[in-house]
Amino acid sequence: MSYFVTGATGFIGKRLVKRLLEQNRQGKIYFLIRESSASKAEPLQEFWGAEKGRCIPVYGDLTESGLGISEEDIARLNGEITHFFHLAAIYDLSAPAASQILTNTEGTRNALSAANAMKAGCFHHTSSIAAAGLYPGEFSEDMFDEATVGFDNPYYQTKHDSEGIVRREARVPFRIYRPGVVVGDSVTGEMDKIDGPYYFFRLIRAMRKKVPSWVPGVGLDGGYINLVPVDFVVNAMDHLAHKSSLDGQTFHLVDPNPKRIGEVLNLFAQAARAPTAKLTVGTGLFDKLPAQVKNALIKSPAGMMTKRIMEQLGIPEAVLSFINYPTTFATRKTAKALRGSGIQCPQLEDYASTLWNYWELRMDPEFHLDKKTVRVVKNKVILITGGSSGIGLATARKLAAAGATVIICGRDVEKLEEAKALIEGDGHELHIYPANLADLEDCDRFVALLLEDFGRVDILVNNAGRSIRRGVENSFDRFHDLERTIQLNYLGALRVTYGLLPAMIKNRAGHVINISSIGVLTNAPRFSAYVASKAALDAWTRCAASEFADRGIKFTTINMPLVRTPMIAPTKIYNNVPTLSPEDAADLIANAMVSKPVRIATNLGILGQITHAFAPRIAQKIMNRSYRLFNDSEAAKGKKAPEIKATEKTVEEKAMQTLLKGVHF
Repeated sequence: MSYFVTGATGFIGKRLVKRLLEQNRQGKIYFLIRESSASKAEPLQEFWGAEKGRCIPVYGDLTESGLGISEEDIARLNGEITHFFHLAAIYDLSAPAASQILTNTEGTRNALSAANAMKAGCFHHTSSIAAAGLYPGEFSEDMFDEATVGFDNPYYQTKHDSEGIVRREARVPFRIYRPGVVVGDSVTGEMDKIDGPYYFFRLIRAMRKKVPSWVPGVGLDGGYINLVPVDFVVNAMDHLAHKSSLDGQTFHLVDPNPKRIGEVLNLFAQAARAPTAKLTVGTGLFDKLPAQVKNALIKSPAGMMTKRIMEQLGIPEAVLSFINYPTTFATRKTAKALRGSGIQCPQLEDYASTLWNYWELRMDPEFHLDKKTVRVVKNKVILITGGSSGIGLATARKLAAAGATVIICGRDVEKLEEAKALIEGDGHELHIYPANLADLEDCDRFVALLLEDFGRVDILVNNAGRSIRRGVENSFDRFHDLERTIQLNYLGALRVTYGLLPAMIKNRAGHVINISSIGVLTNAPRFSAYVASKAALDAWTRCAASEFADRGIKFTTINMPLVRTPMIAPTKIYNNVPTLSPEDAADLIANAMVSKPVRIATNLGILGQITHAFAPRIAQKIMNRSYRLFNDSEAAKGKKAPEIKATEKTVEEKAMQTLLKGVHF
């Protein structure tokens, strides 16, 4: 059994080849590639993990007759190819019509011509639900000619036309697959381009920054949008291709329970911790308006403003065709053919956060590393304490991607290994060291080992810390709370710093970044033990910075606002409190490395410090009100509860949390 694959370099195609190999089927896999792209062959082979000689490149071009494959190669493959998979196409609603016709329509004709010449066992054509156009109602797997409307967009037209070519011109058996809107992997989130719902992610991120997550929004209801993760598409195609007695049939690789576009955007907003639409407005009325009224609305000031916002966010107008998408897709034949395989489309609510996290870390242009960061940290040895989760891990990922030699330490070996696997999965290197920084002897052991292995640390990020949320009244018999926070947040941080400073002095270069708290500036009640330990570190840093100002060693304090990390997870009150993401915090740390300021603080933190300096009584009253408004948890009061749940917040509580965003309560 041998295969021929077009589009093997594409997002779906290269995963299909990997799936074919993982199923341990015998035979070779031939894949089409242009001679000008020959350099892509070796990385593909590495991605597939194929044994030598198993995956063989065949040089040609999708836009040439017979795929431009030489007569010698056609003769060599004649009668050998059991399955010919055609996946190469332009999957882009906004691509120029001419290029889509050349690639999607004529490319399919060329691929089918090659398959006919090779006498392939079966031609597997990857079509799309777009082949149905904008059919009003349910479109079954047996329907094709019934699609007659909605072909103004060339993508819909070329996908319909290419499927028609297969139906009319195939001289070999064929099967047709119509995937829905393909999104990233449901397990890893991996995606290769901005498409479909991803166009709205920047809008969701912008809403998260501007509006608290608890504020109810108004959104669109819209039509049903059919999203499918790439792993489902690949697994289903592989299974259906190898099942007997299915030739000539068409299969809808879609979600049998699609959601309306308003529901989809709400799921991604929840994943992003952005405001969600509590009220949705139907959009069907817009379609019923006369063309003159529609044009007037589009050209109105509100319409033009909407158009400008879409352009700024990179949302193409063609995407609006999905707002009132009128078609749903039957899956009866597909479900029957997949029965017993264990292959089914996962529900979006189960993997929406996976897609969002991958986009935010890998594809969000605001998170991508700027040239200044790369220039500053590349080849630098950087230690991040407490780097196995939260802020530390997000920072490690960012700096490893920028070319730094990144080291993290922590107490939990398993979490360190998970962090290492994650960053190595990104394609970067991470060095991990188990260490208990609350134990001063272990600090010394760790530092000695570090210097033995690397000789120096150029940038130290003292991020490891312990937070305790407990009022003074509930702490009279818990003096160890003070001891534990001081031991790690102050003494442990300085023990590591003292161990690394001599090498920095010798090299006349170094940067120490201490992660402090906004509570030091606002004097947040209920956090006296935590804030005191951080305030001690702040004071030491100011003194040391003055001593080393002429020695090439810089010190930066970051008065970090509340960040959504595992450290605050046990406090249920924070579930809906406006917070920074670990990635936002990583950006602050990266900015500190670039500009090397004495202090980084939010405007609210600076305002809190000024208020305490010039109007201390007013500041105390504000903080006292927040203290009385939010109680200590049952655990902080020394009571045991099987499950401590967050209660519904009052309007005053919500207002206070929004006004003092990032402050600990």
